Amino acid sequence: MIYPTQILKSLGAAGFLFFATAAISAQTPQNTPPPTPPTEVQQQNPPPQQQPPTQPGQTTRTQTQTQQTQPQNQANPQNQPTPLNQTPAQNQTPTQTQTQTQTTTTNPAAATTQPTQSVGTSGGVAPAVLPDDPPPVAPNFEAPIRPLPSAERVGVDVSDQLPLSLPEAITLALQNNNDIDSSRIGVQIAEFELRAVRGVYDPVIVSENYYERRTTPTASTIGGAAGNGSVTQSSLVNGFNVTGFSPFAGGLYQADFSGSRTTTDNQNATLNPQFPSILTLTYTQPLWRGFRFDNNRRTIEIAKKNLSLTDAQFRQRAVETIAQVETAYWDLIFSLRNLQVQIDAVRQARTQLESNQRLVQKGALAPIEIVSANTQITTFEQNVYTAQESVTQAENVLKTLMLPDTADAIWKRALVPVSSVEVEIPSVSLETAIAAALTNRQELAQLKTNSEINRINERYFRDQTKPQIDLVGSYTANGLAGTAVPRVANTTNSALTTRVNELSALNGLPPLPTTTTTGTVTPNLVGGYFKSLSNLATADYPTYRVGVTISLPLRNRTAKANLGRNLVEADQIKNQTAQQEQTIESDVRNALQALRSSEARLQAALATRLSAEQLYESEQRLFRAGTSTVFLVQQRQITLVTARGNELQAQTLLNKAVSGFQRATGTTLSANSVEITDKINDQRFKFNRQIDFGSGIFRAKKDD
Repeated sequence: MIYPTQILKSLGAAGFLFFATAAISAQTPQNTPPPTPPTEVQQQNPPPQQQPPTQPGQTTRTQTQTQQTQPQNQANPQNQPTPLNQTPAQNQTPTQTQTQTQTTTTNPAAATTQPTQSVGTSGGVAPAVLPDDPPPVAPNFEAPIRPLPSAERVGVDVSDQLPLSLPEAITLALQNNNDIDSSRIGVQIAEFELRAVRGVYDPVIVSENYYERRTTPTASTIGGAAGNGSVTQSSLVNGFNVTGFSPFAGGLYQADFSGSRTTTDNQNATLNPQFPSILTLTYTQPLWRGFRFDNNRRTIEIAKKNLSLTDAQFRQRAVETIAQVETAYWDLIFSLRNLQVQIDAVRQARTQLESNQRLVQKGALAPIEIVSANTQITTFEQNVYTAQESVTQAENVLKTLMLPDTADAIWKRALVPVSSVEVEIPSVSLETAIAAALTNRQELAQLKTNSEINRINERYFRDQTKPQIDLVGSYTANGLAGTAVPRVANTTNSALTTRVNELSALNGLPPLPTTTTTGTVTPNLVGGYFKSLSNLATADYPTYRVGVTISLPLRNRTAKANLGRNLVEADQIKNQTAQQEQTIESDVRNALQALRSSEARLQAALATRLSAEQLYESEQRLFRAGTSTVFLVQQRQITLVTARGNELQAQTLLNKAVSGFQRATGTTLSANSVEITDKINDQRFKFNRQIDFGSGIFRAKKDD
């Protein structure tokens, strides 16, 4: 092939003028458009005739090319030089400075008028000439060999790897996840609240013990006053009271006991000290309001339902956590595999660079192709760094779900997923999936619990609209004992008795005997404290009372308003349930469609990747045979890398679709062999499989 440079060398200056004139004529269009003002680029570029003459040792080449070049050379709006593969590298040396005067463009679009160019002539004005091309890239250009991107990641020792399966990741998340711990604590709180409201039936015992000294003035001898006109009494009292609600029929019971030791200076007291005791039993039984259902029973029933509600919320939190762990696990697998794909792309690009360098050395390829191959390498290296960042982000998301705090040693280890990406694809009909979702979804379970709580409140508020009629009965027993006090009283006048005794003495008669009277006390009252309790137990001194208490609030608007509000809330819960059922059915339909679409997308991505591999290999063979270009090989390589990434993404989306379908149908727990116990402790989960990460919170059960 004879190049224009060789022709110019043979023709000399005459040849240069000939080709320059031909080039100007070739650029002049047949239909001259109106003159266009020169653009800024044309004003800054001097015309060719103003360039300095060619120095010795330089070669001036004029290219005249009217045919269209490859489509990839069309975009050149700023008159930048377009590298040509036809430039003979063997005719250039590093010491030569080559100047190209290009009077025609290799862009086929240059034959038409550009908005910023004036390529035509008008009124005898010469057309504008494009600026000269800069010197081409040196033929001995070699890009520096760049090392592969470092495998180091921030805060992670990649040499300390932790093999991790998906069941193990779920186990750690259910064991350590802070949201799960919070939900577990919520369930425990509800269980303690149920215990607390049941404590309303626990009897309350109140003990009262005190010492009392009381002095009371009195104005009569009957009051037993001493010489100071007062009576002083000292008492040491002990007593207790027992009250409580009956778990049956809403009754209320009360028992009061009191015993004391009392001393007094009352002249009329027959027992001193004395030990009085008293026992009173009272029971109040509702006959209408509160008989079938009272506030205590209502509170207990609501606490039971709240426990069911928090348990459903806990299950929902567990389902969401498992779904998040599965998503993070598949994202980590995709990130690691995508990182490997990008690294392989860099290696393939470097192999292509080495091939281009050998061809350039042989003169079969333009040196600019080395730059092109190096650009491909650096582009793929950027993808490697991006993929490496995605690995770190996906790994940190999974660690956040699994680990309890930042002090865990696993934060510094590199996670290596070992579970197979080939998961089992559910194959169920839409009707079966919807029926399972309506049975298993915890959102409906929560609404059902709310409806049951509403019915409990309705029962109670209806009962509150009734009158309050209570039957009240009481029994009182008294006991008394003490030390008898002797009382001496003269039956005759003291002066008269003295006179009679004097006369009797004169006559030799004996004096009259002194007569006294002592207050009598029944023998069963003589004794100490235990004698008083014995008299209390024999119930010799009982008191009985039976009556009816009626309480009738006029209009009773509060109870009626509470009942009306409760009925309206019942309608609201029904509407929420219907709306939630529609949402669940929509979720199931979407999840099933995503599952089927992801499955088909994976098959298509697999076929695309296989085709891309075949096309890339075929293009390489054509390039080695000399019938293809580096550009096409690079395009095939980019297509192959993209196809591999799309296949990985399709597999990840399919696995996520399976997880989403399980969540939509409410089968996440059963699909992962997770059971939730009902014990009031931390052991809320039970796994029907062998778990490597054992702990006190989880109990592992081997497969049968």
